[in-house]
Amino acid sequence: MALFHAFPNQKSRMLCPRKKKPNLAKCTAIAVPSMKGHGYLDYTIENHTSKAFEKMDELRRNNILCDVLLRVSYNGKEEDFHVHKIVLASCSPFFRAMFTNNFRECHAREVPIKDICPKVMQRLIEFAYTSRITVGEKCVLHVLLAAMRYVMEDVAKACSDFLVKHLDASNVIGISNFAEQIGCIELYRKGREYINTHFNEVTNEEEFLSLSHCELLDLVSQDSLNVLCESEVYNACLKWMQWDLKNRAEYFHVLLNAVHIYSLPAKFLEIQLKKCPILSKENRCRVYLSKIFQEMCLHKPLPRPKQRGNQLIYVAGGYLQNSLNSMDAFNPQTGEWLKLADMLEPRSGLGACIVSGLFYAVGGRNNSCQENTDSDLLRIFNPVTNQWTSRAPMNAARNRVGVAEIDGAIYAVGGSCGSEHHKSVEKYDPENDRWTFVASLAIARIGAGVVECRGCLYVVGGFDGETRWNTVDCYNPEEDQWQSVSSMETIRSGAGVVALDNYLYAIGGYDGTNQLDSVERYNIERNYWEGMAPMKHRRSAHGVTVHQGKIYALGGFNAGGFLSSVERYCPDRNEWTEVTEMPIGCSGMGVAVTMEPCLQIHDNNEEE
Repeated sequence: MALFHAFPNQKSRMLCPRKKKPNLAKCTAIAVPSMKGHGYLDYTIENHTSKAFEKMDELRRNNILCDVLLRVSYNGKEEDFHVHKIVLASCSPFFRAMFTNNFRECHAREVPIKDICPKVMQRLIEFAYTSRITVGEKCVLHVLLAAMRYVMEDVAKACSDFLVKHLDASNVIGISNFAEQIGCIELYRKGREYINTHFNEVTNEEEFLSLSHCELLDLVSQDSLNVLCESEVYNACLKWMQWDLKNRAEYFHVLLNAVHIYSLPAKFLEIQLKKCPILSKENRCRVYLSKIFQEMCLHKPLPRPKQRGNQLIYVAGGYLQNSLNSMDAFNPQTGEWLKLADMLEPRSGLGACIVSGLFYAVGGRNNSCQENTDSDLLRIFNPVTNQWTSRAPMNAARNRVGVAEIDGAIYAVGGSCGSEHHKSVEKYDPENDRWTFVASLAIARIGAGVVECRGCLYVVGGFDGETRWNTVDCYNPEEDQWQSVSSMETIRSGAGVVALDNYLYAIGGYDGTNQLDSVERYNIERNYWEGMAPMKHRRSAHGVTVHQGKIYALGGFNAGGFLSSVERYCPDRNEWTEVTEMPIGCSGMGVAVTMEPCLQIHDNNEEE
């Protein structure tokens, strides 16, 4: 056979059989990465999506493959934007519905957009393609409104977060009202939180003074307002009326119904009735306030005052091997403890009370390795600023002192200085920052329970250095006289004593042999004591207070050592329940209830 074949007019060449293109339909061999046939390829390019959107944005800017034109008109201005429907639909449920639900815009090449500034629409379109938005402070509200309209949640959240960071007393009312109108719930909630927390500052701004009477009524009706004293709410209403007295005086009575009048100090009401020019002209309001003031002066049983805001239980100082300088607050709603500013010096055996929302820490002792000094000091903690300040010291140092407040004045009863046990009593006037002596006790007392009820001061039990007592004395500040009332059934020193619903409760204490878990209650009207349910634990030198109609017993000491447990008593069920543990076990602390501290929700100086 010939190996070569001559082609006409061409050089001879070698012939090779040509490979045929494989027919994949008839191919029986399958190539796999693994002999077992279980392998697979999984490959991801992390920035593929961003690169793709960069290209799509480039196409948009060059009007390539765009399938719709948005004709945006606002205040006579008009601007066109060429976009891709699929991009807008992917990040906005509004546009997705517009372009997919058989609306006329589905097939339209041109869609009119009204009542939105072209610059704002440009920002939203750029965000849809780039996931980035840059907005000037003056434009944020407009962008937020558009983002809410077109359901662009990420943009709305970014605008909302920005505005929350820049809330202040001068703009918070306007921003929160705007947020409510457009349905931006989180911004509205944060705005109301700011108003509640900074109410006193907000009332000094023009936005507050420009409120309608309905808006003001809605604001001051909120029990969530965080104020030191109800007088702040009353004064805010007066300030609002004085801004336009001619047209606003008629709303005074309506606003008074929103003020918690029974929470106002009697002395404050007295001053208003004497000096307030609006009350002198508004007879109906004057009669209403006069009636309540008379009830207070006669010390009639009054409705339990309604509390504004969230009230916390504050615990100052105490003793655990050494005197403590700590200040903590317990939130019964959340079960959480807050660490607050330390006292200016360590103290145990101190007394505590609240006047106009401020926490007063009185006397005590600095018992440490370096010193053992009884204290005459008066310190004030302001929950708004989280700061301590000093006021005039007492005339005598008083450890294990009993303290209570009557009509805005603080009474410090008994206590000890070194080996001397006091029967003297001092009264502090916060307005004049001065202590004066009043009528003394018949016998010296330390570790006595001291409490105010219906305008009188009650001193329960205690220790005179030799004898522990079950006696009870009652002080009338109007007459500056003491008288004895019915004695307790049990001898108690270091007991916790509180007043609730016109009863006195004597809780725990020490009888000279044992710490006590027993509780007894004094009926003021009938002048007798009766036993109540005992606590879960024996305690003396513990803290007690009343919070929202329940009694709390905190810490203290017994044969087992220092206690950290906290119990709560329900008078309706006559039952104690353990509710929490203190940060540390201790005794001899000052305990009282006032408003939640105003911790900043953001830092206005934060870098952006």
